[in-house]
Amino acid sequence: MKRGIIHLYKIGILFQNRDFEHDVYELIKAFYPGNEIISLYEEDGADYDIRFRVSRDEEGYTISYDNGIDKQAAHGAVIEGQSSGEASDALISCDDTRRKNKDAIKYALYQMLSRVTGKTLPWGNLTGIRPVKMAMGMLESGMKNTEIARYMREQYLVSPEKTALAVTIANRERDILKNIDYENGYSLYVGIPFCPSICLYCSFSSYPLERWRKYVEDYLDALIKEIQAVSQMMKNRKLDTVYIGGGTPTTLEPDQLRRLLSAITEYFPCEELEEFTVEAGRPDSITLEKLQAIREFPVTRISVNPQTMNQETLDIIGRRHTVEQTKNAFYMAREAGFDNINMDLIVGLPGEDITKVQHTLDEVKALRPDSLTVHSLAVKRAARLNIFRDRYQEMTFENNQEIMNLTMKTAYEMGMGPYYLYRQKNMKGNFENVGYSEVDKAGIYNILIMEEKQPIIALGAGGSSKLVFDHGQRIERVENVKDVTNYISRIDEMIERKRQGIAKWL
Repeated sequence: MKRGIIHLYKIGILFQNRDFEHDVYELIKAFYPGNEIISLYEEDGADYDIRFRVSRDEEGYTISYDNGIDKQAAHGAVIEGQSSGEASDALISCDDTRRKNKDAIKYALYQMLSRVTGKTLPWGNLTGIRPVKMAMGMLESGMKNTEIARYMREQYLVSPEKTALAVTIANRERDILKNIDYENGYSLYVGIPFCPSICLYCSFSSYPLERWRKYVEDYLDALIKEIQAVSQMMKNRKLDTVYIGGGTPTTLEPDQLRRLLSAITEYFPCEELEEFTVEAGRPDSITLEKLQAIREFPVTRISVNPQTMNQETLDIIGRRHTVEQTKNAFYMAREAGFDNINMDLIVGLPGEDITKVQHTLDEVKALRPDSLTVHSLAVKRAARLNIFRDRYQEMTFENNQEIMNLTMKTAYEMGMGPYYLYRQKNMKGNFENVGYSEVDKAGIYNILIMEEKQPIIALGAGGSSKLVFDHGQRIERVENVKDVTNYISRIDEMIERKRQGIAKWL
């Protein structure tokens, strides 16, 4: 499990102009994953293996590269904004000008980085997490699939494979969402932040149940209070989807699940939902009694998430369940009558090469879930895998196009097609997360939260509500505190935050 010798660089980026600083930083990081990259705003005299300098003059942006041997420079032309006209026109012009300038500097930077590293990136110079949203916007504007594909390849240097994937998914998403009322509808997210144990890669607001069990009832009290209050705030809108996530919702006992689901179905109109998902998640939290409790309510979709079917990897990442438990949980869910079961997998886990990924896919294929979500490992700053990275530095973290192609091939063999996609920072191999499903088994909530078409009201500790308004052109967030004890003690404040936000923006 030891990796080969990889030379890591100390890289300094001197921002003499800070326009599009985030985009420049993220693109450089994508070409130099795992390296130490420092943003500078004045010369510091430190010794760097590679130096970048970002500046701007009347003619445009210049980004220089210097590794002590080779020097390069990239230039992006500046497009000046419109200075006259009506206020609304000026705002549109300003936004359009900013986008064009950002595109120009990223295009030039990508070309230079590709030259000096000898690499290309599958998603080209796109650094955002929603490439399909771009394709969807062009599709809705009337562009043909071929025109969208050409634009993404030429303007953003996206590979033909990823361009085809984005366009395919955009078309399927558009068809799936055709009956959703964006203007008058909304979706509901309910968070249960407890887990049997905390996985090595996890950066979510999760709390190990063993230490936090005494707070569960108080948490449910606060959550149900928020459920009741929000139901009144949103009573004039149509509820389209409900998603109960976490954490691990099935850390709740059967009676606690009934209590939660009873509150949701009592206070919200759930008779005409497009989808009602409970993320059962960890196999070691699933029992037949819990599944039977969930079945008493109009839940249409659940997840049983193995992440991997290799026991050695499960032990390394702290999942604390067995491959056999995953299989048993899946069979129990079928026995309980669930006909729409998703399974989540992660590729790029420590020590997993393509052979181990193939084993996982073979095991999952034998179970025949109705949908499959393939995540590329993304290690965020709050994850233990990053905090204690020295402990895991001898492990391989492998992901490549061959592995991604293998997951797609297996999904197709299972009768599934891709239906949603998103990206995260720090993804291994600069790839993506893709959801595959059989016909009519796609996760509608997953699409809605990525495409940002309608408000998502998030309840519970760490919930981040997205208030989408002005015909989808504006988004404001309303945040709940992450800490469980703070959420419980400050629930009235959380409710008031939502009341003010919804009254102001919706």
